[in-house]
Amino acid sequence: NYPFRNPRFPGNPDTMQADSITLLEFLEEAGATVRAYDIGRRIGALGRKQFLAFENADAPYPLPMQRKAWFALVQLPAATPSDPVIWFLRLDLDEQGLLVQAERDYLLNRLFESAQAKTQGADPQAFLQDNPYAFTPREDRRALFHALLSKDLGLSPSRFYEHALAYFGGTPGWDQWSFVGYQGIADVACRHDDEPLTTAIPHLPQEPLVALCHCLESRPLSARLTEALVRRLQLALEQQPPDIPLLAALIRGLSTAGGTGASNAIPIRSILRHPAGNHIEILAAISGRAWETLDDRALLDTYLQRLAENDHGQAAFEHCIADLLSLPSLADKVRRALRSPGQAATVRNSFARMKPGTDAS
Repeated sequence: NYPFRNPRFPGNPDTMQADSITLLEFLEEAGATVRAYDIGRRIGALGRKQFLAFENADAPYPLPMQRKAWFALVQLPAATPSDPVIWFLRLDLDEQGLLVQAERDYLLNRLFESAQAKTQGADPQAFLQDNPYAFTPREDRRALFHALLSKDLGLSPSRFYEHALAYFGGTPGWDQWSFVGYQGIADVACRHDDEPLTTAIPHLPQEPLVALCHCLESRPLSARLTEALVRRLQLALEQQPPDIPLLAALIRGLSTAGGTGASNAIPIRSILRHPAGNHIEILAAISGRAWETLDDRALLDTYLQRLAENDHGQAAFEHCIADLLSLPSLADKVRRALRSPGQAATVRNSFARMKPGTDAS
């Protein structure tokens, strides 16, 4: 389903030293342009300067997940830029969110050996077998990544795009969602920020709406599409009993609305005040995908109170707190909130029970 090849190896080892070059520069050495994409928390491009600062441990990884940087490096050969080569990699981060450079250096050394082996007639793949830092993204994440990359490179969408576009236009009927491929939904989400999605949102059954929201969580939203999703979320809040997976998906779909001012675009306060606001699926969607909303200190305090009351107990509290503390943009604010003398007793008690050695302690 994906028109991209597996990695090949740069072939200029005589001019390279594994201990004096970054991974990005190594892949550029073959004469290719290289693009970096986050593949973990959000699917999206990372700037070259931003990625080099991360590789040199001058800046934390901007979108960590599970104490790792999950990213793709895409080589665009000068001769065939429409035929990219993709590397999916994950590297550990230290307590400050900086790259554990020993891991990157180990990978570089193996790649360096591979490039040398190629020039000497040996099999370069032998040096990369069982690479501990390579990974294969989940199928849904891979579909979204390839949809975004195709758009960024000016390539045609997948063969599933036209059928998905027709479905969101209402042509085959809203109940015909089972014939729509996820790759097609991802392609539509990456190429349309308003119609036909805005008109479709009120009519979509749960399954295609959830799939669409999981794609939109990595995309900028138009004002009209944001409004349509907010209206659907408000209707979901009025349902009895509330549909928790649908609410969580809508939070995720709205997570990029408004950027750092997302609390003004997403009705997070209403969600947290709702009886469903203590469900861990809701709380994890907020901390994992809509964390920008918590830049508001009052909203952060409300979130921490609901998290301390969550329906899965102390372990879930600690998991979400650890996730928030891993985010460079939010970590200091969360620490201050947890340590505040005026913090709610439930939060103070849950914080006190956290295991020693956490970043907040």
